[in-house]
Amino acid sequence: MIRVMLVDDHEVVRMGIESAVEAAEGMTVVASVSDGSKALSEAPVVAPDVVLLDVLMPGIDGIETCRRMLEELPETRVVMLTSHTDEDAVFAAIMAGASGYLLKNTSSRAIVDAIRSVAEGRSTLDPSVTAGVLDRLRAADVNSGIPGLRDLSEREHEVLLLVAEGLTNLEIAERLVLSPHTVRNHVSSILAKLDLRRRSDAAVFATRHGLTDADGGDSTK
Repeated sequence: MIRVMLVDDHEVVRMGIESAVEAAEGMTVVASVSDGSKALSEAPVVAPDVVLLDVLMPGIDGIETCRRMLEELPETRVVMLTSHTDEDAVFAAIMAGASGYLLKNTSSRAIVDAIRSVAEGRSTLDPSVTAGVLDRLRAADVNSGIPGLRDLSEREHEVLLLVAEGLTNLEIAERLVLSPHTVRNHVSSILAKLDLRRRSDAAVFATRHGLTDADGGDSTK
């Protein structure tokens, strides 16, 4: 029996998916919650095999919820759900450890099939975003060859890109739901690993190596 958790701030969405899951053979809904905080507290208790997780939610968003959940429950599989085709969000979800990414207008049958697929160790990605995400993954692989960059953790890479956008430590902390002290530590680690002296040097490094696009955004997310 595949144990499924639903996480979405729209009750009608959860009800619709729950109905489809409960009608499918070999799976059941063990929890249905409305936000990331509740998901993180409930997941260790109900031990879901698969979590269907909304990307955009108030409080802790779906990407951060996915990352934190998999840190505590690495055997759990996460499928992200969204109303929009957003390559940035898809890439971020994959980097956070998600096994799948589906649009909410996907048929009930496709959602059930996706749950079975990831429960069996496979991945599933909505066809409408596959090509763009593969391009970004290839770009990320190229960037991994930049001296020093491969030594950064995923979180440090995120902080580097936000530094390049000109965000302060406090703004980065709010964006990533971290404490300012933790962000300062990440910035110090980034400077040490990249052999740089100042945060302005880090911003120049990111721009010089094409980690940000012309508008200051992340070119690899």
